[in-house]
Amino acid sequence: MPEFPLGEEREVKRSSGVSLDGAPLTYIVTLAAAVAVLAFVPLSVVLGSGKSFPLSQGIYPLVGWLLGPVAGAVADGTGALIGVFLAPHTSTFPVATILGALAGGLVAGAMARRGPRSRWWLPLSVVFLLVYLLYAGRAVLQNGAGIGAVLAGSFIDWSAWLLFVLPTRGLAAGWLEHAETRRVAAGLFLGTWIAAGLSHLTASLAVYLLINWPNEVWKAMAPLALLEHLVRCLVGAVIGAGVIAGLRATGMVKPTHALY
Repeated sequence: MPEFPLGEEREVKRSSGVSLDGAPLTYIVTLAAAVAVLAFVPLSVVLGSGKSFPLSQGIYPLVGWLLGPVAGAVADGTGALIGVFLAPHTSTFPVATILGALAGGLVAGAMARRGPRSRWWLPLSVVFLLVYLLYAGRAVLQNGAGIGAVLAGSFIDWSAWLLFVLPTRGLAAGWLEHAETRRVAAGLFLGTWIAAGLSHLTASLAVYLLINWPNEVWKAMAPLALLEHLVRCLVGAVIGAGVIAGLRATGMVKPTHALY
């Protein structure tokens, strides 16, 4: 005779210890350390400041996808804060560096397609639109920069906002969940363009409020900023594809709001 279990059905979950917004604290500390280490590696020169961008900008979105929007922002911000003190050569202004890191993790984690976090993109899109209007509007209306030069120099910023608002946001998130590594890498590249672009916009506004660069700098920024952003996307895709493949293979506890 078959035997049927008695009592109420229970759900068994693996314990992950202390967590923040569903992400284990050990994950947050580990990824914050990774951000801090990559902060030592310069990515490209910042026009007018004599300093450079850190390579860690390429993994700000990855941290958000691995941990979720809140924990990802905390890990990115913590790593950037450490980098400001230990690697000042890659931080133009500490506030701009930290705000950009926070934005990168938050935007990436908010690209969820399901659950309550899937609606976070709407208020965030309004916030970043206002940030861009303040950024570009200050350049054109107050500092006399040409509209064409500003649009060219801020291409990665407004294109990231458009891709975040359009269904491409969900497309990138869907590719991140795909079993095929090539599709995951494509999702990482597209998603990094979006999240790192809005991170760049946030940091750029903070810098521009302190340094009102002229029209000539906007023109020079156009090709240089595009090249820098392509490097960010490549870094995010290469590192991210390996990290996600490794996490899937080892079967480690997946944070509640992770997108992979």
